[in-house]
Amino acid sequence: MSRQLQRVVITGVGAITPIGNTATEFWNGMMEGRSGTAPITRFDATDFDTRFAAEVKNYDPTIHITRKEVQRMDLFSQFAMSAAIMAVEHSGIDFEKTNRERIGVVFGSGIGGMWTYHHQQQNLYDRGGKPDRISPFFVPMLISDIAAGHIAIRYGLKGPNYGTVSACATSSHSIADALMLMQRGMADVMLAGGSEAVICPMGIGGFNAMKALSTRNDDPATASRPFDKERDGFVMGEGGGILVLETLEHAQNRGATILAELAGIGLTDDAYHITQPAAGGEGAVRSMKLAIEDAGLVPADIDYINAHGTSTPFNDKSESAAIATVFGDHAKNLLVSSTKSMTGHLLGAAGAVEAIATTMAIVNSMAPPTINQFTPDPECTLNYVANAPQPLKIRAALSNTFGFGGHNATLCFKAFTE
Repeated sequence: MSRQLQRVVITGVGAITPIGNTATEFWNGMMEGRSGTAPITRFDATDFDTRFAAEVKNYDPTIHITRKEVQRMDLFSQFAMSAAIMAVEHSGIDFEKTNRERIGVVFGSGIGGMWTYHHQQQNLYDRGGKPDRISPFFVPMLISDIAAGHIAIRYGLKGPNYGTVSACATSSHSIADALMLMQRGMADVMLAGGSEAVICPMGIGGFNAMKALSTRNDDPATASRPFDKERDGFVMGEGGGILVLETLEHAQNRGATILAELAGIGLTDDAYHITQPAAGGEGAVRSMKLAIEDAGLVPADIDYINAHGTSTPFNDKSESAAIATVFGDHAKNLLVSSTKSMTGHLLGAAGAVEAIATTMAIVNSMAPPTINQFTPDPECTLNYVANAPQPLKIRAALSNTFGFGGHNATLCFKAFTE
């Protein structure tokens, strides 16, 4: 028996990022072309190949949660809670007037509580290897799905609830799953997104060992250079983002302000290599095509793409090739930007934060810039909104995220119309 799919709209957003600790501050940071990258302060990085990152700055979790809760949450969960609380406030939804059994949370983290693991392992070894020194909160603080649980407990939300893990595509998969759950009629409202907090010795050291991070220690603010010929790796970022998604009917019935429509998704895998994209971005080609088709659109309907744009040699040229393949002659009309040039790469949180950037680009009719564009790359020939935002009435937009393991996720957003 066929059923008509529910339309799903965005009614609230919340973000904690390296360039702003609210969605409004995040947007203003992008419009200013501000770099969030600076020398690492979370630990002594003197002996590391990379000694900078895009840290969240001036963050006070007690604005949103109690000191007791802070002590029992890893930093990634603190980011999650702050983003969720701000998104709910932004949406204006009153959970007292809704059926909480039909409200759910899908919220992911690519790695989870790495700082918790670091501190508890230090406790174990510093105190003679005695296991009684391990905190009873170690496991609940560590596991990636716990952020979704915390959000549900905060609001008493009893609908679908779980975490996603797909490396850098994690929170795009969260948003895609939320859409599918709502389209199947399993929820009226979903909170979806992701957070990450791995600017720690093992996080930086591990990616350094892979030669994945920029080592531009002499000029951190310009280290993230997506699509630039001189790019030398990504910049580690941290933070979190979440969207309040509602069925159109539910949003209209409560008189919600609708920001944009989540119109389509494309989910694929390269099945090629654990870290490198397939030649020509073959998997990305399919994910973008599927998202456009799922939204009931054609390539010429897309005006803007928030690219994965990691500032790595392989990703940027393969994503550029993939966009050229999907859009053909229309590619020259597209504006394409990588907001990672400002925020760094938030890993599992990237998809949610960039979905928020894309939504706000639609709302404000403005394409965010790709900063640090100095030297054109002959293998990257699109319009990357170099160094300054550009006005653009956006009918529809894509947000790409691609993760280790070959995971590809593309979200398609539309300006809302009745």
